Amino acid sequence: MGDEKVRNVVLVGQGGVGKTMLAEAMLHLTGKTTRLGGHAGTKPTLDYDNEEASRGFSISTTIAPIEWKGTRINVLDAPCYPDFVGDAYAAMSACETALFVVDAQGGPAAVTTRLWFAAEDLSLARAVFVNRIDRAEADFATTLESLKEHFGPRLAAVTLPMGTGDAFSGVIDVVHQIARHLENGKPVEGPVPAEYADELQEARDALCELVVEADDDLMMKYLDGEALTQEELEGLLHKALVERIFVPVFAGSCVKEEGVISFMDNVVDYFPMMADFGRIPLVNGEQLDISPDDDRPVAFVFKSLQDPSNGRLSFLKVLAGTVTPGLELVCARTRKTERLTHLFRMMGKETQEVKAASAGDIIVVPKLEAQTGDTLSVTGKVEAAAFRFPNSLYRIAIEPDKRGTEDKLYTFLEKAADADPTLKVERDEETGQTVISAIGEAQVSVLLDRLEDRVGITAHTVKLRIPYRETIRRVASAEGRHKKQTGGAGQFGDCWLRLEPNPGEGYEFVDEVVGGHIPRNFIPAIDKGVQETMADGVLAGYPMIDVKVAVYDGSYHPVDSNEMAFKTAARIGFQKAVEQAEPVLLEPMAKMKVSVPESYAGSIMGDISASRGRVEGMEAGQGAAAGMTTISATVPYAEVVDYATRLRSLSRGTGEFTIELSGYEQVPHDVQEKLAKEYQERRAAGLK
Repeated sequence: MGDEKVRNVVLVGQGGVGKTMLAEAMLHLTGKTTRLGGHAGTKPTLDYDNEEASRGFSISTTIAPIEWKGTRINVLDAPCYPDFVGDAYAAMSACETALFVVDAQGGPAAVTTRLWFAAEDLSLARAVFVNRIDRAEADFATTLESLKEHFGPRLAAVTLPMGTGDAFSGVIDVVHQIARHLENGKPVEGPVPAEYADELQEARDALCELVVEADDDLMMKYLDGEALTQEELEGLLHKALVERIFVPVFAGSCVKEEGVISFMDNVVDYFPMMADFGRIPLVNGEQLDISPDDDRPVAFVFKSLQDPSNGRLSFLKVLAGTVTPGLELVCARTRKTERLTHLFRMMGKETQEVKAASAGDIIVVPKLEAQTGDTLSVTGKVEAAAFRFPNSLYRIAIEPDKRGTEDKLYTFLEKAADADPTLKVERDEETGQTVISAIGEAQVSVLLDRLEDRVGITAHTVKLRIPYRETIRRVASAEGRHKKQTGGAGQFGDCWLRLEPNPGEGYEFVDEVVGGHIPRNFIPAIDKGVQETMADGVLAGYPMIDVKVAVYDGSYHPVDSNEMAFKTAARIGFQKAVEQAEPVLLEPMAKMKVSVPESYAGSIMGDISASRGRVEGMEAGQGAAAGMTTISATVPYAEVVDYATRLRSLSRGTGEFTIELSGYEQVPHDVQEKLAKEYQERRAAGLK
């Protein structure tokens, strides 16, 4: 089992460019499926989820285990619609190579660029498949130049198309200098047509120039004018890919299945395996040596899934040793023992049980408690460095349509968040809302559809309530007097309160009563009455902050006075004093950092200004972030609760941002009036 050859390749790129179709073509050409899935009315093997079918794009990573020339290629088809890109990050963490599928008409787009740099951060080898060469507007040479402009000069063609559009008839293998095409689904090889001889030579020279950098001796030989032998070139391809100094570019059409066999051949011959990288970084800064002799199993959970047919499934990458059914491993995060009862290989939704999986392989295990990012090992002391997910900055509140289903709703959301690290659910105690943090709207929409489909509960989204605050701007005093006589024991409480602004110091209560006008045992009740009133707010129903309250006089009745009476008197006195103390409404402010390509910086700053914000600095990106600008600003939080959606529109999906609340500032007068009016209307209607 340990001798098994495994390659792990993740398919990424812009949505709608044919990533899933490439995986389907590989399954069909290797005999795993009888027809090309997802084409000419056939159901796709991989996009099997009902939501995927109705929306027309992948929303969850699926696996296509391809057997080709004695090697298993685990193809991970990752969703790349912006809202589900977190799954792509997770899939990349389990693979050695990221294959970027791009359209021969359009070249790389925003999501492709974003994922390219994510793959760079993860130190993955990269390759490109230029799809849809059979389209009328396809242009391989222009697309290759566009890729080089975006991602640097290290890209070179390893296959070339023969013709484009309707004239596309197959590909030229640059390495082996042969032409390839399909006849009745069977591969045919032959000599390269004479009209492509110059193009082939040019591509081969470019390829040699790049890969020769992987070997100093061969580079000197090459620079001296000596040509590389076929054996030398093939040896260099693997080495250059492992060292990430070369990016191979393939041409083809997934629908016609042309160029796919050449790609699979290259994966088997040249693409890296896990063992080629030698070591895996750990959380503590150390590294895990990858050795075929290591019999202590280590596995990393890179994805969790609540599958309607199979329950909770965990996708594992075996980092060391061999795992077998019944094996018990310890989770580094929880220190709990997890039993791997069954091991499955998964193709789309179909599962096939396996007896063992060795280092480098990917398997699926049911019913584990471990979460995405967890490491399982014999001792529980090994913890692989977790990958960074994109920020989940789209926040929205969710309410059930039917009262009484709140608990079921929350349970479902918690389970969904456990399975998807880009999804967070919290109960905001202040606003009483259930708040979801996600990458975007579509992610929440899919979540609500699944809620209805799997639990039978319908729910809707509502805007986030803004945690405004109230305070005062001047000193004021008032008497709070409560007297109630109801035939038996009455109620009497009387206190004079003085309110002062207390900026930045919070709430402070001072007892200045002298001469026993109010007995000591009633003072805490006055304090409590004030605090309860402050929690409810006076102006617009929001909690009050930064107020110093002194009780300095009052009176009592020896029989009718009690704690309740003084609490009520305190509420009356506080409310009267606030009215004279120039009450104002405060809004939470947000510190934001927005990173966008330079060309969008002007639009972003204009939007910040229009949102009552202040731009506080700009910084040009360096290194991998060259061409990006980071804008720092302070903006009222109420103006940017929907910023994830806005930024995507303003930057065409290329921008990222961080946000954190940072203190309060007074709201403009018109905003205060509007909120105060809404509060009065709610009270009049008997609502809070």
